[in-house]
Amino acid sequence: MSSRFVCGSLALITVILGGCVSSPRFTAARASASAPAVLLIEEGIASYYAEEFNGRRTSNGEIYDMNKLTAAHRTLPFNSAVKVTNLASGKSLVVRINDRGPFKDNRIIDLSYAAAKDLELVGSGTSRVRLDIVRLGDTTGVPQHYAP
Repeated sequence: MSSRFVCGSLALITVILGGCVSSPRFTAARASASAPAVLLIEEGIASYYAEEFNGRRTSNGEIYDMNKLTAAHRTLPFNSAVKVTNLASGKSLVVRINDRGPFKDNRIIDLSYAAAKDLELVGSGTSRVRLDIVRLGDTTGVPQHYAP
């Protein structure tokens, strides 16, 4: 089990339970009257996946559609809503977690082609991003063999 997985899982649990996170990579933020609550912030490298996986099943049992705003994350519950900001371009959008990955150690999220295109990272293939988890998903109803 990688230390990044353990650290990320512990940080997520800590934030959910209302505690503070000591790692500089993760921070908790409070909601204001004009902005939604942000549960967790993570920064790192994003990549994307497209044609090779289009039409195949994702980890939650859906069929992957590279033209939808979805993403793969190692630990977040399925159906979590995550605001992804490309730190190079400043562009951001919200994706829904419906798959597991990425499977390269230095990456924190794999985006669908549509999300990568909107965030202007298709040309480079990767970019440094910031993840703001705006809503945690629920894994109830996910078939057991697809559960994380």
